[in-house]
Amino acid sequence: MRAIQITEFGGPETLVVRDLPDPQEADGQLVYDVLAAGVNYADTHQTEDSYLAKQTLPLIPGGEVVVRGRNGERLVGLIGSGGYAQQVAADPRTLFPVPDAVTDGQALTTLVQGATAWHLLRTSTHLQPGETVVVHAGAGGVGTIAIQLAKRWGAGRVIATASSEDKRALTLELGADAAVDSRSDDLRTALREANDGRGVDIVLEMTGGSVFDQSLAALAPLGRLAVFGMAGRTPPSPVDPGKLMGRSTAVIGFWLMHVAQRPQLLAAAVNDLMELIAAGELRPVVGDTYPLADAADAHRALLSRGSVGKLVLDPQA
Repeated sequence: MRAIQITEFGGPETLVVRDLPDPQEADGQLVYDVLAAGVNYADTHQTEDSYLAKQTLPLIPGGEVVVRGRNGERLVGLIGSGGYAQQVAADPRTLFPVPDAVTDGQALTTLVQGATAWHLLRTSTHLQPGETVVVHAGAGGVGTIAIQLAKRWGAGRVIATASSEDKRALTLELGADAAVDSRSDDLRTALREANDGRGVDIVLEMTGGSVFDQSLAALAPLGRLAVFGMAGRTPPSPVDPGKLMGRSTAVIGFWLMHVAQRPQLLAAAVNDLMELIAAGELRPVVGDTYPLADAADAHRALLSRGSVGKLVLDPQA
């Protein structure tokens, strides 16, 4: 089979197409043809070995796939790694059926990005009706879903951030009440101004550095900041517990791996999202689809912040 295999850690240049042996079935697994693979920020960390979980070489990146089942049905699921390939071995018990009304790209939005958005709001920050939610990278995979879910679940105000006018326009189209330039020098003030001068209740943050610092400062008393990534590769300032106590604020870490380890939690999110998409009640934003040989370009698009929505890899192209 053809697959992307990295033999040294680094940037997008390490993503090279190779001819490799087909995967073998083991430990309850079956071998499936891959119809589409999701491209995520986590994949860029995998290739750098800068992820929360240490990686070993050689490595086939890619943690989410849509596959063709034995009876012709389409299935979607998380596999850890190996998705950037024409075939994968996976445990059928970890796969979810894809309704006919849902495309491959739409199905992929329910996994890493969709389940993350769902659990950030429901499990981590416990969104309450009427609260203000800030969604950073609002035009990205998590952001586009989080905006819609927050509004659906009763947020009083949703403030999205994005780096371009087109991206900010998209967030407003998806239901955000205000859109802020993520490159603002004084992001704390910009977020509060977008909330009529008040602190915000919830921030979903995945950039790190000063974006984290200023978002934490923008919280209202009893506010919660959920951090689920560090796309900027720059860590934030150390968090002072005394300051958290002084304003009754919270910083919450989120890693989807811990949801995946409790299958019922992952299933709750994926099945709910799939039903909403099939019913036309949730609009998943699917960006560009890349052939296998252009996986490096997909990573560059993510790293440059040039992408919108869910990026997809077609291993059969």
